[in-house]
Formats: sequence, C-alpha cells, structure tokens
Amino acid sequence: MKWGETIRTALEAIRSRRMRSSLTMLGILIGIAAVMLTVGLGQGAQAQVRAQINQLGSNLLIVSPGSSTSTSGLRGGRGSASTLTTRDAIALASPDVAPDIARVAPVVTGSQSLTAGSTNWTTNVVGTTPDWLAVRARSLTEGRFFTTAELNDAASVAVLGSTTATELFGGRSALGQTMSVNGTTLTVIGILNTAGSSTTTDEDDQALVPQTTYASRIASGGNATGISTLYIEATSTDTLSAAYQEANKALLSTHGMTAATADFTISSQQSLLTTATSTDRTLTVLLAGIAAISLLVGGIGVMNIMLVSVTERIREIGLRKALGATPRAIRRQFLVEASTLGLSGGVLGLILGLVGARVLPHFLNQPVTIPAVAGIGALGIALVIGIVAGVYPASRAARLAPIDALRSE
Repeated sequence: MKWGETIRTALEAIRSRRMRSSLTMLGILIGIAAVMLTVGLGQGAQAQVRAQINQLGSNLLIVSPGSSTSTSGLRGGRGSASTLTTRDAIALASPDVAPDIARVAPVVTGSQSLTAGSTNWTTNVVGTTPDWLAVRARSLTEGRFFTTAELNDAASVAVLGSTTATELFGGRSALGQTMSVNGTTLTVIGILNTAGSSTTTDEDDQALVPQTTYASRIASGGNATGISTLYIEATSTDTLSAAYQEANKALLSTHGMTAATADFTISSQQSLLTTATSTDRTLTVLLAGIAAISLLVGGIGVMNIMLVSVTERIREIGLRKALGATPRAIRRQFLVEASTLGLSGGVLGLILGLVGARVLPHFLNQPVTIPAVAGIGALGIALVIGIVAGVYPASRAARLAPIDALRSE
C-alpha cells in the first residue's frame, strides 16, 4: 500500500467517525491551547516586570547610606545615616577611579510644601544634577532639564513630574510658571514624561531642582553636602558587575572602611530583575505542568479511540491481510490515523492559543507573549502524542492473524 492510499484510507476512517474523532481532537486542542497560553502569560509577565524594573534606569546601581546609632545605643534603619556626600559622587564619576561607570547622579530629597498662587501641594523635592535624567532613563514632555551652568549658579529653576504639575496648576500649562518652596521662588522649566507608580512611590509626583539650589535655598538645615542616594549608570549591561566592584572599592577607600564595616549598601536592578524573572519562571513551569496534564489526557484519549477502532475493524483488518496487506502496511495506516488526530488537534489548539493571546490582555490587563518556537513546539508535541498514542493500537492491529480476524463477529 502506497503512502497516498494509506493517507486517503486514514482520512476516510476519521471522517466515518466524525463525532468520536472530534472529541478526541478536542482533548489535544485544549491541552495545546492551555500550554501555549500558560507559557505566553509567563513570558508576558517576565517582559512586564523587566520593563518596570528598567524604568528605574538602565544599567543602574543604587548606593544608599548605612544606619545611624544614637548616643543611647539605638540603631536606626538602613539609610538613616548621612554617610554619603558630594565628594563620593565626584570620586565615582572619575574615569580613573571607575572606568566602567558612565554617569553618577547624586540625590538629596525631602518632603516640602509647594505653593502656586492659592494652590498648594506637598511632595518630594529632589536636589540632583543634570545627569539624573539619563541615569534614571527619564524624558521630558515639555521644556528642558536644568544645565550644569544652572547647577553651578544654584539657579531658581525646577522640573516637575506630571502629577505634581497637574495638582499645582490644574489644566494650565505649568511651563514658565512660578512656584514657592520654603520661601524660595522657582520657575518651572520642564515637565517629566509619565513613568507610573512603583509599589511605594508615585514616580510622577516630584519636583527636581539643582542640588546646589536645594542645599542653599530649600533644605531647612543639616549637612549641605549630604546625599540621600547615589544613582550610578554602568557603561553597559555587560560591565554592570565591574561597575559594582569599582564603586564598592572606591567608596570603601573614600570612607576608610572595610567590607565588614561599610557604612553604605549598593543594590543592582539586575538582582531585582533576576529575582523577579526567577519567580515568574517558577510559576510558569508550575502552571505549564498543570496544563500538560491536559495533553496527557488528550493522548490517552487518542490511544483509547484507536484501540476501539482496532476492535471495531477486526474484520476489515483480516480482509486486508487476506488480500496481501503486510503487517507494516496495517501498522502504518493506524499510525497515520493517530498522527492525523494529534496534528489536527494541535493545529486547532495553536489557532485557539493565538486568538487567546490577542483577546486575554483586554480582560486581564496582562500581556501574553507567545514566541514562535512555542507554536512550532506545540505542533511537534501534538504530532508526537498522536504517534506515541497510536503505536500500541497499530502494533496490536498488525499482529492480528487473518483467519482469526475474518472469523471475528
């Protein structure tokens, strides 16, 4: 029996049992679609987390001060001390000290009340340098960021987040308007693009001013050179680890500390990304494992149908063998039937998965990303399930003796 005749016979056998074949393909369809959507949801979640973390800034290292200890021995939490200064920022920005660090943005921040006319709004006022915009991977919707000249001159200028601008000026354009902070009048020269909210803060609710302006005109007192946080941008993702080591070594040297007594901590967005991705991957594997059970059930369904088909068609098998059909031809016919059922279910499951990937994000507010390899793999898995599930029934049909098959009722 030639391959063309084998395929035609297998398709006729499937068509003659439409309902049974449809239910068998349904099991494969559901399993393939479930696995694809599970993997797609996992990939989408990883991409979403990666994008949110990258909003903190590209290739970012964050240096925080250590903890303080009062005269009574009470230890404050991490970040409560004032151990970072502008001298640290200058040292880290030197290519001779840290060649793998591209930019450094020192930040000092405090909650202040902003007043514009009869409207007031309390938010974080951030004193920083012009490099902050690039280090934090932010952009402007209007105006410009302050310059190095304005930093050196302690200019009375400010850049507002979109939330802060809306709260202070309502529907009016904030660009060029003036506001008062702790008795100092500042001119708004730029509006930041929307970045959204993190778990603790609204990234769009802040006012940025030159660090020198903050220290000399806005800060109510304390260390004029003190820094709340140092944001460091590595030259590339590949040099992030080297930048970490360079920053750690330079700060230990500047502070006269050892690794055991360090009065600062350095965290990396890469570690956050790795942790979040690992968690998402674990959940994806778990859910995919559950969805794979559907594929197993579908495979058992294919095997069951093929066994029933062999039982029902014993006389047909006997007649074919009596007319000269070899066991190999009989085995091939039933394997083609099983493979067709598996592959058809896989194609339908692939279509359902792709449709679901487009529809689900509108209801879940969660991206679904199905890579091409997942679609190809789904079809391969469906075909393998059909073949594996058909091996035993096909072998059983091939072993039937013609005389026994013809005498069967």
